[in-house]
Amino acid sequence: MEAIKRGSNAKWIALTALAPIAWGANYPVMHHFLPADAPLWGAALRALPAGILLFLFVRRLPTGSWWWRAPVLGLINFSVFFVLVYVAAQLLPSSVAASIMAGSPFVLGLLGWAMLGKRMNLPTMIGAVCGIVGVILIVGLSTARIDGWGVAASIAALLVFSLGSILTQRWRDDTPVLDLTAWQLLFGGIVLVVIAACVEGTPPQLDPSGIAAILFVSLISTAAAYLCLFTGLAHLSPGVVGLVGLLNPVTGVLLGTMVAGETLAPAQMLGIALVLTGILVGQWTPRGSRALRCAPGAA
Repeated sequence: MEAIKRGSNAKWIALTALAPIAWGANYPVMHHFLPADAPLWGAALRALPAGILLFLFVRRLPTGSWWWRAPVLGLINFSVFFVLVYVAAQLLPSSVAASIMAGSPFVLGLLGWAMLGKRMNLPTMIGAVCGIVGVILIVGLSTARIDGWGVAASIAALLVFSLGSILTQRWRDDTPVLDLTAWQLLFGGIVLVVIAACVEGTPPQLDPSGIAAILFVSLISTAAAYLCLFTGLAHLSPGVVGLVGLLNPVTGVLLGTMVAGETLAPAQMLGIALVLTGILVGQWTPRGSRALRCAPGAA
């Protein structure tokens, strides 16, 4: 039974991992191909097309409490978070912007304990420490100038992301993940369009590379990635989901190496190895710890 459980966890971890990998690719795409002076429209054009596409598959309206829960989650997970991520991507090097999210294991673990009663077990804490040390090694050798406002936006994005993830798991019921994702994206995207039109005026003019970038961040890094994330949150503990999120900075650094011709120092390669080790260690569940991972109402 233990082997079956671990195999099942590995399946959900692999699916969830697609989300941070897509987000790691998101930073260089937004930094190089989207306008820096239109963060509201950049976030809106990321959220709304994805929401419309998923809603065309769902074709169902929210029911019951989801009429207020979906807008709340849409504001947190997409409206506020996407604007902060867009600002961070424009002000910081891609690897640095992605790496600040390395705090997600601890923040998700602490919020999961405070709001869901799910404590971080020892392997998860060890994995989180390995991952964060690895990210420090990855980013620590960066010689690029670090913008204070970009760091602030990235830290705020980390906190907003963690809160949205915990609320998504806390309010989880039998409603299909596709439905929940579509409603949140649609609500969040509509709010962003209204605010962007009032604050920034008309949408920015995009060249073909900008249009391709919008299609990538909307369809791949948003619609597909959040389906993977929310599915993972339905089957994994917050701490494990946070650990898997460490693939975000690893992807950003590797893409910088392949696309921008950057080179990796030995310490950075060691950092990537530590991050991957932390993810593997963190998914191990000791015997007798099942109660720590149960649903909030299971007790």
